[in-house]
Amino acid sequence: MRIAVIADTHGCYPAALPGKLRGADEIWHLGDVGGPETLVEFEQLGVPVRVVRGNCDDWLAWPLTLDLECAGVSHHLVHIPPRRAPVGAHVLLHGHLHVPRDEVDRSGVRWLSPGCISQPRGHGCSFAWLTVDAGRFQWVLVCL
Repeated sequence: MRIAVIADTHGCYPAALPGKLRGADEIWHLGDVGGPETLVEFEQLGVPVRVVRGNCDDWLAWPLTLDLECAGVSHHLVHIPPRRAPVGAHVLLHGHLHVPRDEVDRSGVRWLSPGCISQPRGHGCSFAWLTVDAGRFQWVLVCL
């Protein structure tokens, strides 16, 4: 499965982004979307768009966290990174910091952030591809 991971659109994103996400099996947005209208072009790609609510989002239909199992890998999606990963998570994906992240904690959980697509801090706009297959995964950051 090939998943496009984005975060922190804050209501805008580069015009080329939806085209760059073609070929995704799913799109995961890690919060601070800006409103449901921000997701329209991504939804028109015809793949599931999974969203968690960020601290700047008022859309209560979006959950604060999502736990997803994909090809034997447990993913925990959240906007603001917690102090600890939930029990059972192999991968914790978050936004909020506006910078990319790829770290492994002492318990072996991999912490990933695609950075920010609209208002990066000290790094260009970015998103990531998460490819998951048979209990293994690959994370590739894409800078725009």
